[in-house]
Amino acid sequence: MNERYDVVVAGAGPAGAQCARDLAIRGYDVVVLETEAEDEFPRQSNKSTAGTFPSMMASFGIPDDVVMQYTDKVVLESPTDHYVQNQPGAVLEFADFKRFLVEDGREEGAEYRFDARATAPIVENGEPVGVTYNGDEEVYAEVVVDATGPAAPIAKKLGVSELERDNHAIGIEYELEGIEIDRPGFADLHDAMMLRLDHNLAPGGYSWIFHTGEDTAKVGICYIQNGSHSTYARDDFTVDDYLSHWLDTDPRFRNAERIEGKQHRGSAHIQPPGQMHTDRFLAIGDTVPSIDPLWGEGIHTCMQSGRMAAAATDSCLKHGNIEPTAENLEVYDSLWHKKVAPNVRKRQLMTRLLYLADNDRYDEFMADLERLDEETLARANNGSPLAIRKLLSANDIPMLARFARQQLGVDLPDLPLVDKLRQ
Repeated sequence: MNERYDVVVAGAGPAGAQCARDLAIRGYDVVVLETEAEDEFPRQSNKSTAGTFPSMMASFGIPDDVVMQYTDKVVLESPTDHYVQNQPGAVLEFADFKRFLVEDGREEGAEYRFDARATAPIVENGEPVGVTYNGDEEVYAEVVVDATGPAAPIAKKLGVSELERDNHAIGIEYELEGIEIDRPGFADLHDAMMLRLDHNLAPGGYSWIFHTGEDTAKVGICYIQNGSHSTYARDDFTVDDYLSHWLDTDPRFRNAERIEGKQHRGSAHIQPPGQMHTDRFLAIGDTVPSIDPLWGEGIHTCMQSGRMAAAATDSCLKHGNIEPTAENLEVYDSLWHKKVAPNVRKRQLMTRLLYLADNDRYDEFMADLERLDEETLARANNGSPLAIRKLLSANDIPMLARFARQQLGVDLPDLPLVDKLRQ
């Protein structure tokens, strides 16, 4: 078995598998280490809601046969109201999607090793030159890529990962059948992805219903374990309890039943990224935070980060005489901030502010969206200060003050946005 490669990738999720695909297409010898057994893959890592956009499908050549349902709109719900926006989407069968990436990468020449848990970097002369896996097995490469998600064993041991548990998002999802998709008093969820802002169901987060055809849907909740969650959470409730509570109290689920074997759990870190590379090393996907702040979509950003890592690696290795040092791999950080998550700090601050609002403000938010043009929400999600300002009013000043103290560590007068709202 070959033990020397151009690139070793730890993790066969969307980021790692896409990075391997792109590198193999370029002709590099790349090996992917995946913790799970091949005959079960991806049983343990089948954690995503798998909601994405057709643009992602086209950009990465993803076939239609991994799609459970194409959707036409996004619905935002508050406790008593809702807002509908035209937005094409795609709900993937996540397991089929991940298996496709592996199979396609193999066809391009990437090697996969399953039952191979990456445990640490191999370091020589202060630089990572490979990875140990399953305790004492070793594989060497010119560049090491950590795509293992929040666990990030290689990144952490190299001092690259700076993930903080105080912004740790956790979620649980069931796939259900027998749902009343068009219940009177609620939005019609045929061919829709619905996101609900309601602290009674997901304190400091959101819940969702993604229609997957006929009377079936993916239903789940996610919240971030930070100050907003602490403000609204019940001490006696776990994430499972909140989902059970929603299923018991929402009339749309009155006759619904869980589909056997279709339960998914996941986690991510919602924070601005820190360092993402060093000598001969790149961290991609959920190893660094890259989730979409508002819609919660992480597939596209993970895939993009894998693609940008492949491009950065190629920029060094293709010339033969350029070492993949931290300085030469710095292009990855530039590409990440430009292509993967532009304006990420503004967008994630907006997300924290969104989850700080109370349920009454969420109802007002639906009315605000009705009076604004459809592009305002998209621009706000992209970090536009003007669009964010349009979503706020002078009545939000107390909330902004609390946000400034909790999240930014500044006093209210130090927020330029507050002065604009007062005018």
